[in-house]
Amino acid sequence: MRRALITGVTGQDGYYLSRLLHDKGYEVFGLVRGQSNPKIDMIQRELPFVRVLTGDLLDFSSLLRALEASQPHEVYNLGAISYVAYSWENAALTTDVTAKGVLTMLEAVRLYGGTGTRPVRFYQASSSEMFGKVQEVPQTESTLLWPRSPYGVAKAFGHHMTINYRESYGMHASSGLLFNHESPMRSPEFVTRKISRAVARIAMGRQATLTLGNLDAQRDWGYAGDYVDAMWRMLQQDEADDYVVATGETHSVREYLDLAFAHVGIDEWGPRVQQDEALLRPAEIDQLVGDASKARRVLGWSPTVDFPALVSLMVDADLARERGQAAAP
Repeated sequence: MRRALITGVTGQDGYYLSRLLHDKGYEVFGLVRGQSNPKIDMIQRELPFVRVLTGDLLDFSSLLRALEASQPHEVYNLGAISYVAYSWENAALTTDVTAKGVLTMLEAVRLYGGTGTRPVRFYQASSSEMFGKVQEVPQTESTLLWPRSPYGVAKAFGHHMTINYRESYGMHASSGLLFNHESPMRSPEFVTRKISRAVARIAMGRQATLTLGNLDAQRDWGYAGDYVDAMWRMLQQDEADDYVVATGETHSVREYLDLAFAHVGIDEWGPRVQQDEALLRPAEIDQLVGDASKARRVLGWSPTVDFPALVSLMVDADLARERGQAAAP
């Protein structure tokens, strides 16, 4: 039985990746920060097959202990402070966890086995936020990185460090340059889930309005369940490499609002949506749209859920939650 260790297992991607690996017959271990972490209950309830280990990306010895306990064939480093807006308020902590945490994990994996007697394949969750002030459209694996947030800068550090360990030590270390990917498991502070949750509540008469920032922001939005499949495929390759994972389409927040409100029978959402300049980013990124040709060609990967279906999936899940029903993943 193959074994995998996932950092950031309590997040959206950790949820879907855990299920994917379990379905493929893996023994799945999840690294959770702190014994009193409130999300441990969620893991035990939703992912009872995951063996929870405690550790911290800032604590090298705890990572070595987790590796010894799990003895993984594959490590998926999803752990990060991933909310971009938060990174301006806490740039130092974001740097410690999202940047230096990658280095700590890479070094722990190298010392545990690396390419020696206990080889471990390593996946790093890179991000389209690294492109920031985009230098070309669409973005590919070779597009110059120009991050425009502390989060993007931290992710760029982790991305380049992963490449460095691959080239310096021969480690099987790959990075997925994942563009925005959403699901019913997305945290409510992210704009897609903020909208789907509010639309469900407005449709049921439990909320009057929704407050957002930049309605014209455009992103390449895909489905998280598709994107974790790409992660797994990367670590099944003979040679490690970096891959853009994206739909190749870009949509605005306004388009998301159109589809979400229409799904509950509301055609005119203008009076229900307010804008607040306080929610605008200090530095907005330009048009993000990824070219996943390499992933399609080498990994045989392609998205299965399109943008309208993704919006409907998220709104339906939040309607179910508001009715007290279990939300479909």
